[in-house]
Amino acid sequence: MAFSQSVRKGQVPVNCKLCESDRLIQWKCMDCSLLLCGHCKDNVHSKFKNAQDHRIISTKEVELHTEKIDITNIKCQEHAGLSSCLYCNTCDILVCPTCIAKVHKKHDFIEIRDAYNMKVERLEKSQSKMKKSSSKMNAMKTELNKVVSAENLKYSQVRQTILSHEKGVKEQVDNYFKELIDTLDQNHETVLISVKSDLNNILNFTNQTEDKINEVQNFIEISDATEFFKGVNMMQISTETKEPQTKPSYRFSPKFVPGSFTQSDIGSFKDDGSLSAEINISLVINNEYHTELESISYVSPCLDRSFWLSSGSHGMLQRVKPEETNLKVISKFNIKVYGIAVTPSNQLLISMEGKTRLQQISNAGELVDSVYDVNPFFPIAIHVISGSKLLVGAYSDEQRSSVIIMNKKGDKEFVYKHDQHSPTLITVPKRITSTNNGNIHVVDQISEDFSGKVVVLGHDGHLIYKYSGLSATNKTSPFKPRHIVTTPSDNVVVIDRDIPILHILNNNGNFISYFNTEEIGIQFPYSLAFNTTGHLYIGCTKGPGHKSTEAKLYETNIAGF
Repeated sequence: MAFSQSVRKGQVPVNCKLCESDRLIQWKCMDCSLLLCGHCKDNVHSKFKNAQDHRIISTKEVELHTEKIDITNIKCQEHAGLSSCLYCNTCDILVCPTCIAKVHKKHDFIEIRDAYNMKVERLEKSQSKMKKSSSKMNAMKTELNKVVSAENLKYSQVRQTILSHEKGVKEQVDNYFKELIDTLDQNHETVLISVKSDLNNILNFTNQTEDKINEVQNFIEISDATEFFKGVNMMQISTETKEPQTKPSYRFSPKFVPGSFTQSDIGSFKDDGSLSAEINISLVINNEYHTELESISYVSPCLDRSFWLSSGSHGMLQRVKPEETNLKVISKFNIKVYGIAVTPSNQLLISMEGKTRLQQISNAGELVDSVYDVNPFFPIAIHVISGSKLLVGAYSDEQRSSVIIMNKKGDKEFVYKHDQHSPTLITVPKRITSTNNGNIHVVDQISEDFSGKVVVLGHDGHLIYKYSGLSATNKTSPFKPRHIVTTPSDNVVVIDRDIPILHILNNNGNFISYFNTEEIGIQFPYSLAFNTTGHLYIGCTKGPGHKSTEAKLYETNIAGF
């Protein structure tokens, strides 16, 4: 019951309905539908007419007393002494025989019980709508709090950059540095005021909605049908709530660009983008394919509409081509792989256990060495970027893990190991992708239970951002990023290993939105890939305890990200 829930949660204070004091609520009169303190039960309610016949129970027993509402003796509002016998659907009121004879002869009638059930159903639907709205606003509140956290972190980093740069500049530029700090503080305050204003609106909305939800629940539990029908329409109208409108985006503090010794060279602020607080996304399944694999750990589309699929540690690599709802196997290899990628020349590259050099499949169908050797590291993740360059996520037992940029000749052009703020950038680089602004997004596994984060690196090697999951979706399970891919619109999609959630990030790693694939019937998503036409392919694995070797591959259309 609503009352006992309110007492347990401590969210909505409930007072005695007679004295309205803060005395402890201990009793409920089931006939009067009144919550009572001990004093009013003994000294006030006992003086009610026929009080000796009323049923008064302990609030601890309220949930055990959920008797049906009595609709057999509802007095007619128009004709004294008569009871309502039907419900006029045309006029939306209870009627007695006299009402029918005088006013409602040809109207549409239903049983009072049916009318009661109909009204309760409508109220419950409105209540459910409010609950969903409240849940949505709570999720939005969480995201706006993340905006505040991200802004505070960004602010701290930018301020530290300014102060560090200030130390290397002569004394005569001190006044200009102060001006920069003041401007940054003003921008920061403006950002927080903007976000916190929306947070306050959402907080007020959720508090009011919670009160209204409890009010509706208490109303539904009214045992007096006359009182119910007297107030049900007004109650139904009062459930129509309007969600507060939040701003579509919130501007970050500007980026500080270090300069030299003159005012113009010291540096200036640069807009560093914004974080959208709301986005409408959708996925629609075009095709569903059945495979022979236990799981689809990797998907790499080829230029001829075929795919390379790998079951990873299960030891199966296949090249397949779609045929209706099945995939025709063109070739297959019994090898375990850590990562795969198809080059612009349609060549498959493979990272394998114990080998510092990437492998490839020759035209003769043999496994041979490629030109890409990351010694002394061992390669895991592979990603092809524009200009035929390669990104390789690699690890070593003796050295820090790294991300390596290699040209088509196999030369190492840049190695990301650490930056000035983070001696250890990456623990184990499991998956990798890049965006058009030059950022590199790495799925970093930080523990043996696969917990991790998404590390975003700038083109010059510094750490931009770390995304560690979302509290709204990772309440019971830590964030375990499994796979990552860049969308045609230059956002990033990350699969969570244990829950069917796609995390949508922008090209700087900031959270945009998320999508539950179970909403469209996709269970246990495990790998991602885009083909040249912009279709998103989702490879799945089997569920816990399943023995099937028919992992599914889905072709989907995306919108909004």
